[in-house]
Amino acid sequence: MLDLFNLIGSLFGYILFAAFFVVKNFGISIILFTLIVKLLLLPFSVKQQKSMAANARFQKKQREIMERYGNDRMRAQQEVQKLMVKENVSATAGCLPMIAPMFVMLGVYYSVINPLTNTLHIAADKVNTALNALTAIPGMGTTMGGNYGQIYLLKYFGVLQNHLTDAGSGAQLFSNTEAATINDFANGFNFLGWDLLASPNASSFASLMWLIPVFCFITSVGSMIVMQKMNGTPIKGCMFVFIFAMPLFSAWIAFNVPGAVGFYWIASTVLGFVQSLLLNIFYNASIIEARTEAHRIVLRRQQEAEVAYIDVPDYVAPSQIGKNKAENSEIYPKKKNPKSKKNRKS
Repeated sequence: MLDLFNLIGSLFGYILFAAFFVVKNFGISIILFTLIVKLLLLPFSVKQQKSMAANARFQKKQREIMERYGNDRMRAQQEVQKLMVKENVSATAGCLPMIAPMFVMLGVYYSVINPLTNTLHIAADKVNTALNALTAIPGMGTTMGGNYGQIYLLKYFGVLQNHLTDAGSGAQLFSNTEAATINDFANGFNFLGWDLLASPNASSFASLMWLIPVFCFITSVGSMIVMQKMNGTPIKGCMFVFIFAMPLFSAWIAFNVPGAVGFYWIASTVLGFVQSLLLNIFYNASIIEARTEAHRIVLRRQQEAEVAYIDVPDYVAPSQIGKNKAENSEIYPKKKNPKSKKNRKS
């Protein structure tokens, strides 16, 4: 599974490096990169928003049914099943639009945490050899051997590059061109005074690196609360715990990992929230219900137009029949009797 995410991350890494090549700043390139990825995933986001709006509309009608047949659970379930067929709602309808972007975003995450192999596309065997050599240095084993070893290698590359040699030949692991690219890339990680290669837990209070996990928590909680209210979903019970527990866990991780990871989460959360707000303007429950009703009216008129027109004569009261024979003969023409003598002769 990790190989799949690294493959996706390697593909998106070309976009990330192209953005960095233009702006020469990793923070800005992360924002541009995340924006591009959001645009690429827009069809999935639109489908997901439609599904959420339709589900909100369905839940409203479902509550009305449960209130109407509160004492008859079997009848209520039958009516809910009929409503699902009528509204074309499926329990698994929104799964694919959520799963596909999740796989892509995990791939994007791996392009951020593995910048040497997935963004700069340096050979993995060289990078792994360098990391293994550095883990043998006292005090660096845990740092270089973790999930964010490539970010730390990037951070300390300028100091350590002369010590990164092949054990067999003694030659430098990285060519002069690769070393120059890595150093140029490492110099672009300063954004708004933050060193995105440093970890908040290892930085001083004055560096303001602690703001990264704080912003991770605030943006996550704020976006989830606003979206839940916009979708009409009540925030209580397990949902209340989920809204605060998950962002708190993310903030704790952001406090202990390089700032680049936390900054990516902030950029992804903020841009995703803006995208959701815009999509909700065009695909909310009220608009979808209005469009459904308009479509139903148009379909009904088309069906009525296809029915053949029947010309029905004006109604004449029985008391008026016989008073005006000429007029009555036009309204009710006299039928010929096939048994009459005149008809038999002819």
